Amino acid sequence: MTVNYEITERASGTRFSCEPEQSVLKAMEQQASRCVPVGCRGGGCGLCKVQVLSGEYQCGPMSRKHVPEAALACGEVLACRLYPRSDLTIECRTPKASVVTQQQIQ
Repeated sequence: MTVNYEITERASGTRFSCEPEQSVLKAMEQQASRCVPVGCRGGGCGLCKVQVLSGEYQCGPMSRKHVPEAALACGEVLACRLYPRSDLTIECRTPKASVVTQQQIQ
């Protein structure tokens, strides 16, 4: 049986479930949530940057231009490369103007 984790975006209060081998961004999109902006989906553009406030996770490869080692050490990651290992609380790190623009495009 697959264990799903609950992901909570603190600022919006949005909650959705995510499978352990699924990226947080993919789970968010599949459940029609829009709490994090969507860009390239490949770890290169930095648009989906979030801060992990609580919980355990793993990360896939992502652009060091957008997430340097110091930021990664502080829990800043790209949602498209974020894989939960427990329930997570995240906070979007993209400026609000970018969030609105990206959501209007989709």
